[in-house]
Amino acid sequence: MKPEVDTASALPEWTTAVARELGLESSVDDSADTVARLASHVIDGVDPAATPITAFLVGVAAGRADDVSVAARDYVQKVSHLADGWTSDEERAEPANDQSARA
Repeated sequence: MKPEVDTASALPEWTTAVARELGLESSVDDSADTVARLASHVIDGVDPAATPITAFLVGVAAGRADDVSVAARDYVQKVSHLADGWTSDEERAEPANDQSARA
């Protein structure tokens, strides 16, 4: 049987441990909050199963930028907006989720 985990402290501890393991900057707390906000938008607007790959893709894209933190925030905002409107394409006058109409 697994011991009970304090979920309030588990995420920051886990994030720090993973960042350290991957040789990333020690200060990733803001990034974790940013990804959590992104996840919320994807879960509500698209599908919970889309969350991990979306976070991965945003991370890859941000990692290629000169300023990773700024890029991550920008990409999260952009993708969150996409997720929020995923089931409604009113501004495009197209049926919801018509993938052929997406730019």
